[in-house]
Amino acid sequence: MRTSAEPRSRYEYPAHWEADVVLRDGGTARIRPITVDDADRLVHFYEQVSDESKYYRFFAPYPRLSAKDVHRFTHHDFVDRVGLAATVGGEFIATVRYDRIGAGGAPASGPADEAEVAFLVQDAHQGRGVASALLEHIAAVARERGIRRFAAEVLPANNKMIKVFTDAGYTQKRSFEDGVVRLELDLEPTDRALAVQYAREQRAEARSVQRLLAPGSVAVIGVGRAPGGVGRSVLANIRDAGYEGPLYAVNKAFPEDLTEVDGVAAYRCVRDVEGPVDLAVVAVPAEYVPAVVAECGEHGVQGLVVLSAGYAESGPEGKERQRALVQKARAYGMRIIGPNAFGVINTAADVRLNASLAPEMPRPGRIGMFAQSGAIGIALLSRLHRRGGGVTGTTGVSTFVSAGNRADVSGNDVLQYWYEDPDTDVVLMYLETIGNPRKFTRLARRTAAAKPLVVVQGTGTAPQGHAVRATRLPHATVSALLRQAGVIRVDTITELVDAGLLLARQPLPAGPRVAILGNSESLGVLTYDRCLAEGLRPARPLDLTTGATPEDFHRALSAALADDTNDSVVVTAIPAIGEASPGDAELAEALRSAAAGVPGKPVLVVHVELGGLAEALSAAASTAPAAVRAAGAERAPGPEKTPGGGGGAGDGAHPLRPAERPPTAAADRAPASEAPRLIPAYPAAERAVRALAEAVRYGQWRREAAEPGRVPEYEDIDEKGAARLIGELLERGEGLTISDAQTCELLAKYGIRVRRALPAPTPDDAVAAARTLGYPVALKATAPHLRHRADLGGVRLDLADEEQLRRAYTELSELFGKPEELRPVVQGMAPRGVDTVVRTVIDPAAGAVLSFGLAGAASQLLDDTAHRLIPVTDREATSLVRAIRTAPLLFGWRGSTPVDTPALEELLLRVSRLVDDHPEVVAVTLEPVVVAPHGANVLGATVRLAPPPARDDHGPRTMPAY
Repeated sequence: MRTSAEPRSRYEYPAHWEADVVLRDGGTARIRPITVDDADRLVHFYEQVSDESKYYRFFAPYPRLSAKDVHRFTHHDFVDRVGLAATVGGEFIATVRYDRIGAGGAPASGPADEAEVAFLVQDAHQGRGVASALLEHIAAVARERGIRRFAAEVLPANNKMIKVFTDAGYTQKRSFEDGVVRLELDLEPTDRALAVQYAREQRAEARSVQRLLAPGSVAVIGVGRAPGGVGRSVLANIRDAGYEGPLYAVNKAFPEDLTEVDGVAAYRCVRDVEGPVDLAVVAVPAEYVPAVVAECGEHGVQGLVVLSAGYAESGPEGKERQRALVQKARAYGMRIIGPNAFGVINTAADVRLNASLAPEMPRPGRIGMFAQSGAIGIALLSRLHRRGGGVTGTTGVSTFVSAGNRADVSGNDVLQYWYEDPDTDVVLMYLETIGNPRKFTRLARRTAAAKPLVVVQGTGTAPQGHAVRATRLPHATVSALLRQAGVIRVDTITELVDAGLLLARQPLPAGPRVAILGNSESLGVLTYDRCLAEGLRPARPLDLTTGATPEDFHRALSAALADDTNDSVVVTAIPAIGEASPGDAELAEALRSAAAGVPGKPVLVVHVELGGLAEALSAAASTAPAAVRAAGAERAPGPEKTPGGGGGAGDGAHPLRPAERPPTAAADRAPASEAPRLIPAYPAAERAVRALAEAVRYGQWRREAAEPGRVPEYEDIDEKGAARLIGELLERGEGLTISDAQTCELLAKYGIRVRRALPAPTPDDAVAAARTLGYPVALKATAPHLRHRADLGGVRLDLADEEQLRRAYTELSELFGKPEELRPVVQGMAPRGVDTVVRTVIDPAAGAVLSFGLAGAASQLLDDTAHRLIPVTDREATSLVRAIRTAPLLFGWRGSTPVDTPALEELLLRVSRLVDDHPEVVAVTLEPVVVAPHGANVLGATVRLAPPPARDDHGPRTMPAY
């Protein structure tokens, strides 16, 4: 109930509760608050609900809503009474509401923290996960309004609704009385609730992409009447690729008597198609797209690939056009690839879809590819497709997505699909921007634990058309954070393909030890030097001399692979001259058969002008017996031993050649345990070694990821006390840097002690402070231009008595000005050690980041700072301390005493917990932290607070806002 003292904002429409969500079947819906303008929609919705569903909702026959009901269900204060609706096409498909209650179940206002909740889902939309999505959103709303528990009464026969509550992952109580099941849910997010939410998110988003990549029927809208043009070309590409489902050509300008185009059924409007259309490829001018989207939505089309340009990449007007496109498509429950997209490809034998501008279908394989740029997409396809020149072979593609402006479907969505796609073993991505880095990092970490993920990331400048949040972190820092998530981060398209070919064809190396052998001493030495430069541990190259025969190569490679001191082998080969020189096929067969004998170690070839050898090495045939291949599968489980399938990359992109369909094409799509093992060949030592080094680092990450560490619990942390203090402080302002005393109080609740410093506005005050703290002391100037700048002389240490203290005070005043300008403080001396800095920031793109480095100008100048995403585990804290280049100073460099790094790691973990537990803490700086041989002492600290976001990373599932 509202009193006259309550603010009017209580009734303001909460626009931030609006959200688009992906449902279980891959379709979309919009969730928004119900308002007084929704009376007619509510009545119409209720009319579509079955009598049984109405009975389950109201526990009695309830054929229609009274005027009083309609008023009650559409008038809310958005605090004590809230209603949300899920809509498709502007119409309600489900509703949920809560009413705050007090003792005995009577209506109440705050501080009562319990509410009754009830759902109603239209029968036609039951089973799509609508109620589960609504529960996530109404729970987030309730938490925002101070409600901590939901109560629900459900009839025992209403198993679907009971399951919605019980499967949500919240802590709950269940009772049965008077013929009704009563459920009580604690709305505090739990690890299980978050895991359930992420699992639902993954299934829904993967299904939404699957509907785009494996449609049962396709319509190309915008097919020209004459040959040529984008629409006509895409239609031909789909037809020529062998697509198995119904295919339709659509153009409103077709003559009424036209029934087919190029052998494909023709229609003037997609609504005229008698059967369902799962995917529409839109290739009409941008001004005609809205009408096309409406027609597709009304016909029940599931998804769109919009090739049309003229959107955000063209300026402000196009950006607004793009926003309207996404909103209209989502209103009908459709997802969009594009606009300004290059298209999608699926080489699966039962799909064979080439809904792209690529004139030929790439060879089937087990590499998934995503590119935001169409030009980069065609370059990647051609490099993997062609033979001859550079890195060659037949490694092919499972699926390909070029998302253009990625206004809707992004790399995150496609990662969700590839994570569980049995036809994809390696993922290659070219990302000009990352729209939601926090989510990408989470998905990347999970995907990389199952299959390699190789990424070329743009330098941070967003192309026209990409709406992304700006990051305050350097590009190198974002890249480092991605590597910590298991991403194989490379710099160029060439490196992307090089790494992808190795990972698709060979098992992961068990370590950095590399054997090098070949018929060129100089090429072997060059390879050896590159291994050292990449941090690998190569053995001295074995020179087989230029007269080596295939048998010599076979014998040497077999021995190197059998040697337990080698984790991988690089074979170098140059062409030999003379009648006795080995042929390409013979040498390739010798290498393949030797590698088949020990299938658990990767083999790479560095060749010089041996196109025939590279092609022979990439041949899909294998002489290894089935038993050997099976043994190799056991020794190299999962995606680590991945077959090849498609082609190579030289340094330039070339048009696609006609797709080959050799008898061995089925092997390209075979699972890793069944496919022949192919050996990648590289035209330069640095390219081969760089790819191998990435595989070594990724293999190490995989092994460490198997034991990811934990976020420790500390019994002395007072989380609730910190929350109360933060709330009290934020009542005084929207965002503020709290005082030194408040900072010490807050940090102390997390077991972080800041060494006491007392202000010294006069020499006498300094002496009094020293007597309080006890000698020896330090005298510091804390003015902004002198703070943490010991190099400027604003600090005096080890002052043993009053005389030294007064002399130091006089010196600082003479050097830097009056005391009021210096802001001097006196602090007790800490044990000597290594000065370090600990910081946290909340970056709008990357999220909460913990940073660590040594204090001082040298570290700042060299940017010698390491970073980890929060929350930090114990293993990550250990690696963070050791990640900086100056870390040896902590471990006894040049005979110095090692410092207490375990105490430092505990400090890092406590700071991480503080920021993770309280999103209001937006910045923490501990400087300096003196790490001594025993203990770590915080000498200075600042904390900045700000109101938390309405929805944090643990909030309900939502699609990016548009």
